[in-house]
Amino acid sequence: MFRGLLKGLKDLFYPNCCLICGNIIQIPDRQELICASCWDSLEKNLPPFCASCGRHLGPEAIKRNTCPSCSKYKENFYFDRAFSPCVYTGSVKKLIHEFKYSGKDYLGAFLGKLMNTFIRDYQLPIAYLDFIIPVPLHSSRKREREFNQAEILGRKIADEFGKKILTDALIRSKPTKTQTELTFGQRCRNIEGCFTVTNPELINNTNLLIIDDVLTTAATANEAAKCLKKAGAKKVLLLTLAS
Repeated sequence: MFRGLLKGLKDLFYPNCCLICGNIIQIPDRQELICASCWDSLEKNLPPFCASCGRHLGPEAIKRNTCPSCSKYKENFYFDRAFSPCVYTGSVKKLIHEFKYSGKDYLGAFLGKLMNTFIRDYQLPIAYLDFIIPVPLHSSRKREREFNQAEILGRKIADEFGKKILTDALIRSKPTKTQTELTFGQRCRNIEGCFTVTNPELINNTNLLIIDDVLTTAATANEAAKCLKKAGAKKVLLLTLAS
């Protein structure tokens, strides 16, 4: 009873507000982070999926089973397939920015659930994967941000499906400049050689799932997959929150 009174006072003076639209959440839902309207506005990535990057295929690309972008670059991809539950736009984009750049690491629990639901709904072959590997940050970037968003998401998936997450098997051994304004080719050159596998014996002959928050050109995740494949990984899948 006392606890209920305290919650009532908290809601009176500090009402739960939606992280996206800012409106008061009248009925607590979705861990009281976003309102029902904004939940419905989250743009989901729907099938059919590109066989390379996992993005939705338009009618003109269904016959090729590959999107126009991947048709140009798929021969350079080291990951075997990529998946994303959401489209990187609107409300999803805002949540990810709040997660990464505003220190709201608690959003990882909510965003991780989106990924776990996608894994179940589309029956991703997680049972056949040996390890989960989050895309690492360079130590200087991690000190600045105080957490690795990919690691938080990866832990939510690992806990949900009983998988082991490796946070030190792949490290970012050299810093790189921001990729935001670069083309795919420029991103590849910028990121080349920045990852190191610390224990090749552990990676050899394994099937792996790389986790990251966003897939744009796939250059970063591709370089990580390249490094893991050179260390002996058999299959490397990629799962990002949005693309």
